[in-house]
Amino acid sequence: MSTLQRGLCSASAGVGRATPLAAVPISSPGSRPCLRLPGLAAPFAASPLMAPALRRMPGGLLGRQSFRALAAAAPAVAPFPDTPTPPAGIVDKAHGFTLQRQQYVKEYGSHVLMYKHDKTGAELISVLNGDENKTFGVVFRTPVDDSTGIPHILEHSVLCGSRKYPIKEPFVELMKSSLNTFLNAFTYPDRTCYPVASTNTQDFYNLVDVYLDAVFHPRCVSDRRVFEQEGWHFELDNKEEPLTFKGVVFNEMKGVYSSPDSRFYRVVQQALFPDNTYRHDSGGDPEVIPDLTFEQFQNFHSKYYHPSNARFWFYGDDEPLKRLALLDAYLTEFERKEVDSGVETQKLIHTPRTVTEYYAAGDGEEGEQKAYVGLSWVLSDTPLDVETELALGFLDFLLLGTPAAPLRKALNDSRLGAAVIGGGVDDDLKQPCFTLGLKGVNPEDADKVDALITSKLQELSLSGFSSTAIEAAINTIEFSLRENNTGSFPRGLSLMLRAVGAWIYDRDPFTQMQWEDALSSFKSKLASGQDVFGPLIRSFLLDNQHRVAVRLLPDPALAAATEAKEKERLEAARGAMREEQLAAVVDNTSALKELQETPDPPEALSCIPALQLSDIPPTITRVPTSAKQLADGATLLGHDLFTNDVLYLEAAFDLRPVPARLLPLVPLFCRSLTQMGTAAESFVELTERIGRKTGGISIYPFTSAVRGQEQPVSYLMVRGKAMGGKAGDMLDLMRDILLTARLDDRGRFTQMVAETKAAMESGIISGGHSYAGKRLAAQRGLAGLLSETMGGLSYLEFIRGLAKKVETDDGWQEVKSDLESIRSVLLQRRGAIVNLTADSATLAAAEGAVADFLSALPPASAAAAAGGSEWDSSLLLPRVNEALCVPTQVNYVAKGGNLFQDVPGYELHGSAYVVEKYLGNTWLWDRVRVVGGAYGGFCSFDSHSGMFTYMSYRDPNLLDTLEAYDGSVDYLRSLELSKDELTKAIIGTMGDIDAYQLPDAKGYSALVRHLLGVTDEERQIRRDQILATSNKDFKAFADAIDCVRGDAGRVVAVTSSDKATSVLEEKPGFWTVKKVL
Repeated sequence: MSTLQRGLCSASAGVGRATPLAAVPISSPGSRPCLRLPGLAAPFAASPLMAPALRRMPGGLLGRQSFRALAAAAPAVAPFPDTPTPPAGIVDKAHGFTLQRQQYVKEYGSHVLMYKHDKTGAELISVLNGDENKTFGVVFRTPVDDSTGIPHILEHSVLCGSRKYPIKEPFVELMKSSLNTFLNAFTYPDRTCYPVASTNTQDFYNLVDVYLDAVFHPRCVSDRRVFEQEGWHFELDNKEEPLTFKGVVFNEMKGVYSSPDSRFYRVVQQALFPDNTYRHDSGGDPEVIPDLTFEQFQNFHSKYYHPSNARFWFYGDDEPLKRLALLDAYLTEFERKEVDSGVETQKLIHTPRTVTEYYAAGDGEEGEQKAYVGLSWVLSDTPLDVETELALGFLDFLLLGTPAAPLRKALNDSRLGAAVIGGGVDDDLKQPCFTLGLKGVNPEDADKVDALITSKLQELSLSGFSSTAIEAAINTIEFSLRENNTGSFPRGLSLMLRAVGAWIYDRDPFTQMQWEDALSSFKSKLASGQDVFGPLIRSFLLDNQHRVAVRLLPDPALAAATEAKEKERLEAARGAMREEQLAAVVDNTSALKELQETPDPPEALSCIPALQLSDIPPTITRVPTSAKQLADGATLLGHDLFTNDVLYLEAAFDLRPVPARLLPLVPLFCRSLTQMGTAAESFVELTERIGRKTGGISIYPFTSAVRGQEQPVSYLMVRGKAMGGKAGDMLDLMRDILLTARLDDRGRFTQMVAETKAAMESGIISGGHSYAGKRLAAQRGLAGLLSETMGGLSYLEFIRGLAKKVETDDGWQEVKSDLESIRSVLLQRRGAIVNLTADSATLAAAEGAVADFLSALPPASAAAAAGGSEWDSSLLLPRVNEALCVPTQVNYVAKGGNLFQDVPGYELHGSAYVVEKYLGNTWLWDRVRVVGGAYGGFCSFDSHSGMFTYMSYRDPNLLDTLEAYDGSVDYLRSLELSKDELTKAIIGTMGDIDAYQLPDAKGYSALVRHLLGVTDEERQIRRDQILATSNKDFKAFADAIDCVRGDAGRVVAVTSSDKATSVLEEKPGFWTVKKVL
């Protein structure tokens, strides 16, 4: 997760068929994942099959990416060429472009070409390799001089129709009908990016064409109503009602500003850069957004969205000359012009400063929201060379990269705060920064936090790091670089973002792709014994006076004051309006809603290029799987896939022997296994051994419903990856962790409890839709209950009680005994499943180490021998409507029911996936987002549990949103889709079903299918049903989800106390109100 995180990165590649709220992947401690909307990020722990459906929404706000982005954009492996033989299609001049530079980049097995467009001066990097997941992007420098959020609003708006595609939302039509593996747009503090990716060549070119027309010829610059919809407008349904602000970005940023974590990073950025564009919020400050005029909006596009200010990127295995032709068709209309879009350098200030700001906090004891305290530096006002950047990345990892890293450990051990904040080095803006601190700090201890950070840095600048720590860092980072595992994020996009980080500042983008020589030189210096890190700590941190101490303090009155300030502004605006002006606002509100609610005619929609069903393979893609039954009831699964000599391994242990009362303790048990050391090794030694021998080990609970069964599947997952030759080392580590991990470190456990509590209290403000959805699922099924118990509000309540319990000696003794009880009932060979993914030779070589690992485990636990524990429906939450109240300016509204339980005779049919996606991309998008002003509105159908759930994200409404949900049934019943519309809906669904996966994800998906009993035969049946979806299936699904708007449906919303009360005033007894923060 980036240090200067400016909200959510809404980008997501397509994932496998979604089963929302079923799985509970808990990410490995120490990982800092990028946030995604609206799923929860757990990159190494999460399952591509089990992840929530990710709605791709324009408007992702990206902050800085740390050095880890380099690891994410790792070098390409086979099928890329090993030798630098130039491929066909490289020309010096074609389609208005002239080749400026050509180089074979060995780190990525790619030929990288830089072109310049003769007429406009636009620059293009064209990367040629064998990756079928083709990527395109266009990036504009978009610096701002205020916080009205122009680039963010424009990023939303350009995707709402264009010259060639004159419909309301081409972006949504692409979501419905494309096979894309990535489709989104990002707003950074100084640039705006428009990337797409697809493995289908024609689909890829379709996406590129729509995006090019969108950025250069958008409808929004001539149609004020697009600006009003996506940015802001006055809303007034009649002259007797109060005036309100409405707009998608306006409400999105209200949600961002409600999050204390987001608020902290914004304060940090603005304090570090008082003299350049970064002192403003490119995403938009909700208090300032209504100052933006349509004319300013138009002028911004005219100034910056010009080819002379653009950087273009192509990557993959498509035809090189086709790329040039596609671009020139658009660029040839423009003339070269000078665009002043450079970002001024922030000169280093030689006087440390302290900045104090406030965030909206609750007024009760629950949450005890305390201060955020951090130290931040701008590291340099001159560009750094690649080796220095690399060295800073290693230093960052050594200081903070794992829970055992000395600076991070010192902060955790200090007990001065609840959790570490700030990600250390961030290098994705013009100047690199370093930020670190704690949240949950008593304000009077703020200076102690600062002193601890500086004293520990001073100590490390003199003592350095142990040889084992350095070896672990080298292995971890180099493994990540060479593995090239970007998860669901396209490799080409990851590399693009890295290159752009230099390119937009007029620095050499090739240097960001060529790290091999710098890494070799750096390792040589380390091997020689040279003190590399001490000088870095001193020059960039200790002796650097461009330092800001940030204190973000809780203010229980701030939320009310902010709301009152907005109300006063609206009342003043209304008071200044003449009668005819009020009438004009009412008329504009009505006209805008009519436009939003009127669908584009079919003949207009036909302008969007689309594939045909004949482009979709009729048969499923099978993952090669071998299964072997071992002694004592264990199972070994193997998947023969090329992984470049990396072995991916999962060991799954049945959680069902664990008594229900101990289930809330399982996530912390998982963390304890790797964060307390073992009988023979300290916590630090164990962490370093993991780093030296593997590419990482994570442990987490996995839970899912199984269709047709009351009992869920629930496993403790132990995941690891290592080079094939180190399989034995990895399995030895897993054995030692599981069997000999210490579970008696009270101080460490107490800190983990505090970190968990702080993370969840932040999470319910920024991701309330997830908590609301889990709450609903826990009313209807055991899988949902387990998800709630180990990751929802019930878990937060348990954690709060646990925090008090471990403060007493008797309480700690009880907790320690419970942790040992979990281990004793959990670990056994019987029922264990080991899943391996690698090539056949690596699989065969690993079998002996697997056998040794399993033989070290007890054959069966006492609990298993006695029949295990039975989890029954008496544990489910009461079926009631709930308002979960937190200090927030927006709402997260969920409503759901269970189709398997509430609809007599309902049987799953593959068409349900098509209808679910179509409903989310049409009715809910239009009514909840476009008309309602929420950042997101969507639905999910868990085909294993039967839960159908509506959810909204950063929503200004409550009851209006519920009314929109209930209108879904009649909308589906009234549909009569044309053949083309049906085809598009089916193809869009197949894009999710056939989502691009890297080898480890394929192996893990096969494991999940094994656990859930999903056979290839069933998958083929569902595929056939999807491809045969008809209009009658839409009506049949409407009949099924009618139960949700009826007596079976329940509502849970994360909202403010005032809004929860206002609902009760309008609908007495509608819900119970529960104060969370």
